[in-house]
Amino acid sequence: MGGASVAELSNRYGTPLFLYDRNALDRRLDALAAALPHFEIFYSVKANPTLAILRHFVLRGCGLEIASAGEFMQALAAGCPAGNVGEIHIESPREAARIASFCTLTGCRARVGIRINPTGDAQGGAMRMGGKPAPFGVDEEDLDSLVDSLVSTPCFDFRGIHMFVGTQVLDSSVLMTQYRKAIDLARHVAWKIGRPLHTVDFGGGLGIPYFTGESELDLTRLGAEVGALMDEVRRDPDFRGTRFVIEPGRFLVGEAGIYVARIIDIKVSRGKKFLILDGGMNHHLAASGNLGQTIKRNYPIALVEKLLEEPEETVDVVGPLCTPLDTLGRGVHLPKANVGDLVGIFQSGAYARTASPLGFLSHATPAEVWVDRGVDFLIRRPGSTEDLFRDVSVPSSLRSTHVTAGN
Repeated sequence: MGGASVAELSNRYGTPLFLYDRNALDRRLDALAAALPHFEIFYSVKANPTLAILRHFVLRGCGLEIASAGEFMQALAAGCPAGNVGEIHIESPREAARIASFCTLTGCRARVGIRINPTGDAQGGAMRMGGKPAPFGVDEEDLDSLVDSLVSTPCFDFRGIHMFVGTQVLDSSVLMTQYRKAIDLARHVAWKIGRPLHTVDFGGGLGIPYFTGESELDLTRLGAEVGALMDEVRRDPDFRGTRFVIEPGRFLVGEAGIYVARIIDIKVSRGKKFLILDGGMNHHLAASGNLGQTIKRNYPIALVEKLLEEPEETVDVVGPLCTPLDTLGRGVHLPKANVGDLVGIFQSGAYARTASPLGFLSHATPAEVWVDRGVDFLIRRPGSTEDLFRDVSVPSSLRSTHVTAGN
């Protein structure tokens, strides 16, 4: 892992923990930037908002795509200047009215764009965010009226459009369908307002392989097709000076992370063997299949100290929680396991810790460790029981020193 021993890191920082390999982050960013030189890359903070990761991408020259006030504050803490805020993507007329009211109160002028929910001819991805009835974006059918409203609002600087209709896309042809649709919509809006748009934001959605039978997104093919599209677009006066943006998250960080937990018990129940770990779905909900999967499929799972050994048994890998939902792997083929062995769940850099019910059953939260060419650094301490009481209080009426024993 980044030139460091997973076993040594686990002993030093304790388990469970997340490990992130800086070299893996750089490889993904470099590959994407080389394949898509026409696009500016904005890292999607929601994929993994750990401060060290945000800082790394800021230092590499990436923008940050944010979706909340909290993510905005994290972006500032990572060193992203407040003045670099690009634009607010408006998703409804009511939201536009709220922002306009705030601008009036503060005397500021807001840079805004429109997130579009396109018609059904631009679809794809493991989780569809558009191309159907959805709470996200403005329906394409209502686009013209909202453009008219935003352009005529004095406190708005209307900049462009945003379109994002699906996540975890592994087929470059699906992405190209979305990109071409976005270009068509941008051309229409530019014609309508009589000038080129400042920004066309294609969103994210670039996927990584998690499960058996999945293949890597073909960046070479995607880059060639995007290059041909951009050659055409750059000759179009409707796009003179327009910047083109993508917002990858999972693609940049997913493969850089490993979740590591230790086997604390091994049980056999009616012929089925269970490896019970000291961490589970409370730290990594996605690996349990409870974050968008219809049918549970296993993330890549291995005994990290026995990677070269042949599988000998088929087991279920479960966490310590008292719920059958806390199953990280079903029917996993592994070498002979022992109590104390370390289990690694790979592809765990995105939508893992912060997309999980960390408070469920009051277990401690996992540490996060940054690994850079064999040098490790604790970037988030492990949780403690003291954390359970950090932000709670008890009403005075309940502070009696006498507690009556129950039945």
